[in-house]
Amino acid sequence: MESRTNLNTLAGHVLRMAGEHGLWKSNDTIVVAVSGGPDSVALLHVLNRISRLHVPLQLVCAHVHHGLRADSDGEEELVRRMAEGLGIPFESARIDVPSYMKESGKGFEEAAREKRYAFLHETARRYGAASIALGHHADDQAETVLMHLLRGSGLTGLTGMKIKRREKNVELIRPFLRIYKTDLVSVCEQEGLAYAVDSSNLSNVYRRNAIRLDVLPFLGQYNGQIRQSLVQLAEIAGGEDDFMELAADHAYRNMVRHKNGRLYFEAPSFLALHVALQRRLIKLILNYLSAGSEITDFHKIELIREPIVQNKSTTWSLDIGGGLACIREYDMIWFMHRPQEQSKSYTYELQTAVPELFIPEIGKKMKMKVQSPNDSYFSNAAGTCAEAVFDAGQLKYPLTIRSRLPGDTMKVMGLNGSKKVKDIFIDAKIPPSARSRIPVLVDGSGNIIWIPGVRRSAHAAVGAQTVSVLHMRLEDAEAVEQL
Repeated sequence: MESRTNLNTLAGHVLRMAGEHGLWKSNDTIVVAVSGGPDSVALLHVLNRISRLHVPLQLVCAHVHHGLRADSDGEEELVRRMAEGLGIPFESARIDVPSYMKESGKGFEEAAREKRYAFLHETARRYGAASIALGHHADDQAETVLMHLLRGSGLTGLTGMKIKRREKNVELIRPFLRIYKTDLVSVCEQEGLAYAVDSSNLSNVYRRNAIRLDVLPFLGQYNGQIRQSLVQLAEIAGGEDDFMELAADHAYRNMVRHKNGRLYFEAPSFLALHVALQRRLIKLILNYLSAGSEITDFHKIELIREPIVQNKSTTWSLDIGGGLACIREYDMIWFMHRPQEQSKSYTYELQTAVPELFIPEIGKKMKMKVQSPNDSYFSNAAGTCAEAVFDAGQLKYPLTIRSRLPGDTMKVMGLNGSKKVKDIFIDAKIPPSARSRIPVLVDGSGNIIWIPGVRRSAHAAVGAQTVSVLHMRLEDAEAVEQL
């Protein structure tokens, strides 16, 4: 960008930026963060000029006194006098960063940022502000992108800071994000605007300062326009990242389903997505379940994606961390909060058929009725639904309805010999998470004669000689249909 030599040209650039990105509306209240440096001083004066000559805005000047340097008092007084001279309300706060560092275990930069933003948000709340204006400029953007790149960021990190981003019910706006600091200093000097110089910016102890003072000048030996290149990278990555977010949201709405607090999708649909969109979709699901705690870890996302793509096993379970789990059950991929307790075992013994038995452990009820046989029962003899019929005269009591036990076997109708119940579930593709909710029916001889909704045994089959039939049906406890 060409040098901005006065407030009018700078205000014109900001007005174009505001129109392009919808930074404010007429009569919005805006909290302006003013440290006293040339960037924030220029921001306050530019917004004040725009408010007086172009778009009416209600400005509030907010300053944070960190109390860490001898000139902090002078900076606070400088900003106070500036706000008063412009007729703008002034708010300030003194924060104790060292104490918060001890309390939170955070480093200086992170602790100071959290306390500073907490004050700005509280000020915005008290004034009913629509936004908080920050003085970040193009040089800050270049440093941010490079920091993210060195950290191993993905595309989202390369977008750097957003010109507008919603946080805690207010917009964070950065009207200067395409303007370089030399232009802002030039405006302050040309207009005679007093500003403070933060001596701590000359120390490379802090990571961002080290990037600014050491890394960028070193890279500048190989690219004299390194800052401009990084800002351009942020612009390009920002547009592509927005496009990918829209595509991921579209895939989420089309593919992902909700059930009892869990999210799931079908593996074949997922495999049809491009690998970049697969990663975005997993990230979106994890962030949804994490309730605002954003998950961007590439390795965690790949830990989930790779076994889905490799399709090595029909069922598996992954502990994602943070109380979350991903489970594959055949073609269904489930994401959920880890269950806190396992299903309870249960046993109910019946000396005779009863009209209804409630099984609270699985939220089901078993309905029973003894009646004369009719032709319709013969077609149901295989028990493919959650109901079955038995020759009442051949049944041995007591009947027992219980939870499945390890090693259970059943003599399956149409098959010589017995088969493990576990293998029956696998053959029927019953998801592991659903198996604990399926009871087994055992006769008086200890034979499993029915697994509701799965298979029945060869015992007590209804035939031409059957005199009376026991009709049984397992249904949800809230169901009201009658036999």
